[in-house]
Amino acid sequence: MDVLKGASVIAVLLFSWLTSLSQPPSSLDSLETLYADGTYAPQQKLLILKALAIHHPNADRALYYSEQLIEAARVVDSIEYLFQGYLEQGNAYRLKSDLSQAMESYYEGARIVDNEKYRHRLGAVYVAIADVYAIMGNYPNAMSYHQKAIQILREAKDSVNIASALLNAGDAFITLNQLDTALLYTREAELIFQKVNSQLGQAYSLGNLGMIYAKMGDNLQASENMNEAILLLEALQEYYPMAVYLNYIADIYFAQGDEGTALKYANRSLELAVRHGLKEQISDAYLKLAEIYEQAGKLQESYVYYKNHIAYKDSVKDITAVQQMANLRTDFEVSKKQIEVDLANQQKRNQQIIAIGTGVALILIGLLAIGLFRRYRYIKSTNRIIEQERNRSEALLLNILPKETAQELKQHGKVQAKKFASVTVLFADFKGFTQYAENLTPEQLVETVDYYFSKFDAIIQQHGLEKIKTIGDAYMCAGGLPFSCEDHALRVVGAAKAMAEFVAATRQSAEVAHTFEVRIGIHTGPVVAGVVGTQKFAYDIWGDTVNIAARMESASEPGKINISEGTYLLVKEVIACTYRGEIDVKNKGTLKMYFVETT
Repeated sequence: MDVLKGASVIAVLLFSWLTSLSQPPSSLDSLETLYADGTYAPQQKLLILKALAIHHPNADRALYYSEQLIEAARVVDSIEYLFQGYLEQGNAYRLKSDLSQAMESYYEGARIVDNEKYRHRLGAVYVAIADVYAIMGNYPNAMSYHQKAIQILREAKDSVNIASALLNAGDAFITLNQLDTALLYTREAELIFQKVNSQLGQAYSLGNLGMIYAKMGDNLQASENMNEAILLLEALQEYYPMAVYLNYIADIYFAQGDEGTALKYANRSLELAVRHGLKEQISDAYLKLAEIYEQAGKLQESYVYYKNHIAYKDSVKDITAVQQMANLRTDFEVSKKQIEVDLANQQKRNQQIIAIGTGVALILIGLLAIGLFRRYRYIKSTNRIIEQERNRSEALLLNILPKETAQELKQHGKVQAKKFASVTVLFADFKGFTQYAENLTPEQLVETVDYYFSKFDAIIQQHGLEKIKTIGDAYMCAGGLPFSCEDHALRVVGAAKAMAEFVAATRQSAEVAHTFEVRIGIHTGPVVAGVVGTQKFAYDIWGDTVNIAARMESASEPGKINISEGTYLLVKEVIACTYRGEIDVKNKGTLKMYFVETT
């Protein structure tokens, strides 16, 4: 678990607290009630929204109030409040783990204050941008923005926010394992926070010093610092850093072999993260609990927590998408400086034109030609990058949906469900999978299932079939869609025989440590197919045919392929089968079934 990644962002939240109204957390309820009732003077609206956006501990509510603040600031044309709204919107998205939206909000805030009058406000947003770069692992960019922030804040003589920027920069040095430098930055920040009597700043400083001591091997000093930080943060109702530090303390005790104390702190971190909807920390806490239970030999409990960790990890927006976005957009500060340089050069050229005349004009024409050529090459290069990204997106979409379905989704934004009169559906699962799973580590379990399902994917691709989905150890595919064909039943039974042969051969080899026996069921009939959901699209099929195919699989035997009468009638002239008789099926009465002869 990368606890430091979670810790690397908590100091950025200091800017919101320290540059805002001095609003105690205990008054948030009354402020919310006041805003909801509308019982305030018009000139107080922006102040109330600012306080709620900054101090609300719930990320969803903080996001709502930041959006309200942006809207209200636009009405009165207030640059200060508009900037604050975008900064807090970015912070809320950050807590929700939506890094792409957070970066967009931060850059919009930077654009608003990109002038001499509001230059001092750039320090706060640069810290936030640096924080997102640190999460992505882009530490050169992160450190660059930290240094810019510190320089701007020192020029403004803003000691409190200088301390916050120093703390965040120190945090990045912790992640880079440059502990001496991290200690220097963090102690300087701590001294400033003590001088201005900022409890929140002192809490963050103590927590980060604890992380530094832990990495230095001084676990006693680390634990004392972080426990003191947690007490202060609890009084201030700052739950995100509490969850980070609690999990870090659990890590310390886990390393010492004190599993009981480690479990106590990890469970406390999980409870806080769940209560306040902090997805990253929920995921991290589940992973730490899985590690502790695995070390204790309680593999079933470890497996449950690891599955929960994966579920929450998948719900967090993909950092790769944010990295691509950050790499494709121009660095804000660099582009600003480049514009200033271009303007200065243009003024100099104008003076040279007046003084020198025609000769300089010719030089400028040459420079213009070079500039146009460079611009042409830049545009060509950019278009090539865009085309590459478009092709990658196309490939990803086609890996999720059939080509025809993906094309319809791109053109119309949705997919109409389609009925297919005859489709052959296959279900396969592994005998005794649940019992095997209890004795495997999460990593071994995922590796084993991936080994089988990757081969199944290759087999159905060879037979021209469509993979529908996997659920645990169950694998589902179909023939005859999205394009109808006459021989879909033969294709599916052929693929089923290849699957059974592969699984049987695997049991005789040493390619994988843990092997299973497969049961396969097949049925042919009408289905309805389409795309479900608006996020993470999934192509799926419905109908009684799907249910009967599942019953065929559950009525099958290990190593056998069990087909219905409907499928048998379509393949009997080509594929040898053995009649099993009429077998009782749940909710379906008795159905005729046949075993496909595999030898």
